[in-house]
Amino acid sequence: MRILAIDMGTGTQDILLFDSTGPVENSVKMVMPSATKIAEGRIRRATASGRPVVLTGVIQGGGPCHWALEDHLRAGGAAYATPEAAQTFDDDLEEVARMGIRVVSVDEAAAVREAEHVELKDLDLPAIREALGAFDVSPEFDGLALACLDHGASPPGYSDRLFRFEHLRRVVGARNDLLAFAMLPQELPDYLTRARTMVATARSQDGSVPIVFLDTGPAAALGALQDPRVAAEETRAVLNLGNMHALAFHLQGTRIVSLYEHHTGEISREQIEDFTERLLAGTLPHEDVFNSKGHGVFYADGQRNPGAPGIVAVTGPQRGKIRGSRLRPYFATPHGDMMISGCFGLLRAYAAKYPETRAQIDAALG
Repeated sequence: MRILAIDMGTGTQDILLFDSTGPVENSVKMVMPSATKIAEGRIRRATASGRPVVLTGVIQGGGPCHWALEDHLRAGGAAYATPEAAQTFDDDLEEVARMGIRVVSVDEAAAVREAEHVELKDLDLPAIREALGAFDVSPEFDGLALACLDHGASPPGYSDRLFRFEHLRRVVGARNDLLAFAMLPQELPDYLTRARTMVATARSQDGSVPIVFLDTGPAAALGALQDPRVAAEETRAVLNLGNMHALAFHLQGTRIVSLYEHHTGEISREQIEDFTERLLAGTLPHEDVFNSKGHGVFYADGQRNPGAPGIVAVTGPQRGKIRGSRLRPYFATPHGDMMISGCFGLLRAYAAKYPETRAQIDAALG
């Protein structure tokens, strides 16, 4: 059985072509620039050459491409976007227009000449298949496991940081388990527009393969739990320091005791230490995280301090931010590869949603 797992982050997209017939360490892996980094580069080239930018495609992750477009507009460049592509920058198209982006039809976008045409999309299966084929690897797979971080389409005037955090609380409140974030396409709520668009893109590029979706934070945590030292502790903290978001879990098994989420670029090493220590002690208020440009804090089941964790496991590409910290972090390396942690978590999610595959996946992951 072969499963293609794709964890779409802000800096990288981490790709694993899992093959259950051999050691997972031998599965094909790629760590490539994320979709938003690719779009960022194309927008900045347009700015440097003085050409307009035309954005087509669908909703994808923002961050770098959003900042590049803002710089392009500040430099006096023209920008056009079709309605769905424009939602990458704000769900409210009137707000997009206020940014200085002209929202146009698909035909109007195609008519803009001497411009940099950038197609936005979080998923490019043809490109991945082409890359695999270049190394004589069969591009066929039996299942698809996808991850991204979705703030959700918040109502006009409502904080997208708070809306995202309410989604986390809603999922945990319904079923307290990291695997509760694993969803089949039909289970995705309407407000998770980026996730639904990613799945729809997959359907348009490969119409028949089974799909599971998982949020990137829980995916990284589920991956980190596959490190033997982390797995040996029943109570543990897992801190994922991604390129954009920092998400800390206090866990008993896969049950969530508490969590906080912040932006990695907005939080210092000292704040990470302070917030994490107080989370684990049950004394970190939501306001301290939210008012420092983070998402928030959540204590599940009203239980704030079940005991100190046996280990503080850290994963994510920005983990060096707390190297040598007083938290005494353990840098988890599931199956020998930290950068693919989210993909290993995606495999657990796939097994949970498609139980007929569980025996093969569990046997290969050990």
